[in-house]
Amino acid sequence: MQFSSIIGQEFIKNHLTTSATGNRVAHAQLFIGKSGSGVLPMAIAFAQYLICNNGGGENEGGPVACNVKFKNLSHPDLHFAFPVATNENVKKHPVSANFLKEWRDFVAKNAYASLYEWHQHIGIEKKQGQIGVDEALDVVKSLSLKSYEGGYKVMIIWMAEKMNTAASNKLLKLIEEPPNKTVFILIAEDEDRIIDTIKSRCQVLQFPPLGEAAIEEALKTNENCDADLAKKTAHQANGDYNKALQILNHDGEDEEFETWFIAWVRTAFKAKGNKKSILDLMSWSEQIASKGRETQKKFLDYCVDFFRQALLLNYKAETLVYLKPQTQFDLAKFAPFVHGNNIEDIVKELQDAAYHIERNGNAKIILTDLSIKLTRLLHRQAA
Repeated sequence: MQFSSIIGQEFIKNHLTTSATGNRVAHAQLFIGKSGSGVLPMAIAFAQYLICNNGGGENEGGPVACNVKFKNLSHPDLHFAFPVATNENVKKHPVSANFLKEWRDFVAKNAYASLYEWHQHIGIEKKQGQIGVDEALDVVKSLSLKSYEGGYKVMIIWMAEKMNTAASNKLLKLIEEPPNKTVFILIAEDEDRIIDTIKSRCQVLQFPPLGEAAIEEALKTNENCDADLAKKTAHQANGDYNKALQILNHDGEDEEFETWFIAWVRTAFKAKGNKKSILDLMSWSEQIASKGRETQKKFLDYCVDFFRQALLLNYKAETLVYLKPQTQFDLAKFAPFVHGNNIEDIVKELQDAAYHIERNGNAKIILTDLSIKLTRLLHRQAA
């Protein structure tokens, strides 16, 4: 993967190539950022730069055969670990090696795609993928082999926050003292969920959201998008190229999430002193509880974002509002109900609900409780 094909993040590209040229490559690096900001393609491009001994600030100049192997992610010195779970084809002890064909197809289609889309790709959207101890054993085994090219070996652990405790402890010593010319690149969206003993052994690189101009240019170049549509889509994407593609192709889950959200807040607003609406909220909770846990968590994240956008609009920060409801929902009329006196509690309740769902709590009870609390919070008066 060429650095030139990666959208924006010029400072990080320059930092990585400079560290490689100066032979100052940290043996363990932690890339923090949303999938749509380009963390995975940057990690792959950097791995190619190291393994193929490329130079000149771009992935070129090294052996042609080495660079060709990277086109379909089949280089023997490039290793991956990522969240998996059992599916129709893998019945027990799932590890990344069982899903390499699907992984290569997934990255080739869209290297900016999200964890949820990966779960969909391998048919585990109703489960919670993880990186377990079996995976850790495979990592240890893979990195014990000699380098095929005689140079660097790179292990990319995508969504490293999905490592369970057993896997983290198993890899801790290896990450601290890897074999010679072995580089770990851990990729995560939430660094707080990575155990401190691993984080402290990594050089951390924070990936900011992409700039609107970079997304706009990428849409025009990669998707043959006209200038006006590219500009509008880039603004709505909020620094996330994957979201920009979903908006452009109308194939994301945001439209469905919007329908759920609007039905929810309208019913919650009417529920004060209205027994029928309380029953409707329970029915709504049952409907969402029937979805997979990853879908539920992703929806709750969407709700947090929706409330924050309403708050910004309420406080006249229109230039920061990128959310454009697809249905006949007037964000301007909803915004006054989200203010400084309830936003913190609303966000806390949403995040707490996501936390308990991830830990296998009863989703129907959690969502019903959340809905009743939202009823009170929406009616709270601004200070």
